[in-house]
Amino acid sequence: MDFNPSSSSTSDPSSLKLAIAIALLRSKNLNFSSSHSDAQRWRQKAKERKREIQRLREEFKQLEDGIRAEVVPQIAACRCHFFDDCGKLSPRSGQIGREGLWIDEVLRRRFLRLMRWKERRRKLDDSVRKRHFIELNSEDEIGKLNTSIDFLVELSNGKFVENDFSFRALSHQAVDFILASLRNLLSLEKESEVIEEMITGLILNMTQRMCTATNEESLASATDADFCVQHLIRKLGDEPFIGQRVVLAVSQKICIQVDSLLLTDPFDDAYLGANDSMFLMIQLIEFLISDYLSIWTANEDFDWRLLEEWTRSVLQARNALVLLESRNGLYVLFIERVIREIGKQLGPLQQQGKLNLDILSNLHF
Repeated sequence: MDFNPSSSSTSDPSSLKLAIAIALLRSKNLNFSSSHSDAQRWRQKAKERKREIQRLREEFKQLEDGIRAEVVPQIAACRCHFFDDCGKLSPRSGQIGREGLWIDEVLRRRFLRLMRWKERRRKLDDSVRKRHFIELNSEDEIGKLNTSIDFLVELSNGKFVENDFSFRALSHQAVDFILASLRNLLSLEKESEVIEEMITGLILNMTQRMCTATNEESLASATDADFCVQHLIRKLGDEPFIGQRVVLAVSQKICIQVDSLLLTDPFDDAYLGANDSMFLMIQLIEFLISDYLSIWTANEDFDWRLLEEWTRSVLQARNALVLLESRNGLYVLFIERVIREIGKQLGPLQQQGKLNLDILSNLHF
């Protein structure tokens, strides 16, 4: 039998269709396999790149944490009792504050390093003298005192966070550092005008912060912040050079605030804030007198003329508060309790002839 290929292919079109279908299927499978392998390969590369980026981020974070740890040491929770008697009369009157006389040299260096780091982060201002102290003469005792004061003021003006152990530890170190630097400078008997200017600025800033709540803070947190700043001033008062000037400045501020309250509507919101500030100021004077007056007067270098000045100022504050007795009689009751405490502690000094008799005659003891 003769075989004709052309006639066979044309006579069986189904075979041709089947061959074409098989060829297309094989081509499709080949292309799918190739594209699938390419997709898997790129997916694998993307995963590897993602893992590489994650690893680099972790390494960068570790390096960043290491640098920060070198520049800014981690601040642990302050384990002392620095804030334990905040807002309360101390049961150990006359025995507070002396535990901070000795400061470990390592803590001093870490604290200075932290302050210099914060100073570099701070934007430039018009205070050329402060920058000169920090950058050009950081080891000078006046520079240390100035830097410590700036640090504490900035720390107190920040937003207060309840149970912020970092704030508590740093503020404790700042207070101790200020007291230590100030005592070193007073022992040298140099730059007295510069020192007094620094301390006066510190007192004004801290008392202003104590009496002023920021708008961002809630009423509860603002009250906590006020008491916290009051406590810092109280601790600074361990040094009579600061403590006596605090009593003088606060008693003068009471007289000024009395004049302001006399012109303020009692139903105004501002009156409520001023009312709280008045109690804070009277309470601060009571804390300082109760805690430190007996220690101050036992100091050989005690400034008796300054004592007479702030005693007269406290008596003037009492007379001014009488004008507000119709609005709030507690003012007079509290300030008279303070005056009785002053008279009680200064009474024995009358026989020594160290005080003006006219002042003692106005004190109730």
